[in-house]
Amino acid sequence: MSTRPWTAIPIHDAGQPLEPLPGALVRLEPHPYVALRAPYGESGSPFRLRPEVNRRLLQAQQLLRQSQPHWALAIFDGWRPLAVQAFMVDHSIISSCRERGIDPGQASPEREAVVAEVGRFWAPPNADPAAPPPHSTGAAVDLTLADNEGEPLEMGSAIDAIGVVSEPDHFLRASQQCGDRQLQARYLLWHQRRSLLRDVMDQAGFVQHPNEWWHFSWGDQLWAWRRGEPAARFGRVR
Repeated sequence: MSTRPWTAIPIHDAGQPLEPLPGALVRLEPHPYVALRAPYGESGSPFRLRPEVNRRLLQAQQLLRQSQPHWALAIFDGWRPLAVQAFMVDHSIISSCRERGIDPGQASPEREAVVAEVGRFWAPPNADPAAPPPHSTGAAVDLTLADNEGEPLEMGSAIDAIGVVSEPDHFLRASQQCGDRQLQARYLLWHQRRSLLRDVMDQAGFVQHPNEWWHFSWGDQLWAWRRGEPAARFGRVR
């Protein structure tokens, strides 16, 4: 797994405890990691974040409804303990290997290529408190847009998809290289939706992960790195 450029940033934790997501935010359930039996523990829930992050999510939803009154933010994942991070990294490597006909239990150049690709999207389950995975801080959230029935909108790729298709501006580039007008229109629709999500989250103070259209942070090391802040506000929740 590769290191991240933001892990050198110091953390001055503000000490806010985790709290449940506000009821006004849609939760995408059943949660897929829970369904896989990821080890959250008896009291663990993925739908918890720091209070300031929850407040800003509500602000982002208000901004969204100024242009799309019948749309909402739909939360896929929030806080993630280290044990779950490790479980999901392994699951992603194994799944990606099997999809490509690679033995996940056998060392090979092909397996190493999968590990490197997964590492662009999944942070290593680092136990060092000075370099926590973003989701372990309760300051990172994976989310998408949903209609007024709570049904997620098509965004061009699934959350957690591995590959260039998940990069925030992928479909803008794809539309410029596409000669099929119907396909080009679809690509531009997906790009517009991703851009709208990014815009409302940006206005609420969040930053976006450079490789993932769905991942946003407020207060963690990634946030501090992208905003040029001297320190992160939140470290790993123990």
